[in-house]
Amino acid sequence: QVQVVESGGGLVQAGGSLRLSCTASGATFDNYAMGWFRQASGKEREGVACISRMGDETYIADSVKGRFTISRDTWEKTMYLQMNNLKPEDTAMYYCAAARVYTTEFVPVRPNEYRYWGQGTQVTVSS
Repeated sequence: QVQVVESGGGLVQAGGSLRLSCTASGATFDNYAMGWFRQASGKEREGVACISRMGDETYIADSVKGRFTISRDTWEKTMYLQMNNLKPEDTAMYYCAAARVYTTEFVPVRPNEYRYWGQGTQVTVSS
């Protein structure tokens, strides 16, 4: 089974940028769709951006559309989330997740569609 580890979180001022990374191990990376989810204090976990196993299809939440970009690198077995023009409401714990899929175009977007999760990386945006 796959293991995933996030990195790249931190404290940034509003309007700034961060890039999160999620590195996978233990399984064939291209067999898994990947996603970024976040959970703010007192709120439910929500999907931010997800990507198909080959990277051809993506989902971006409306709240971050135009500001966040998701990508993946098969050689590096890594998924990225480039976050620009960050806002205080983006403050949350960000989680990487992996889902075993059997078609190249399918993009799971709900947390319960993902079986494998990282420990999370904190993103804090100050105003």
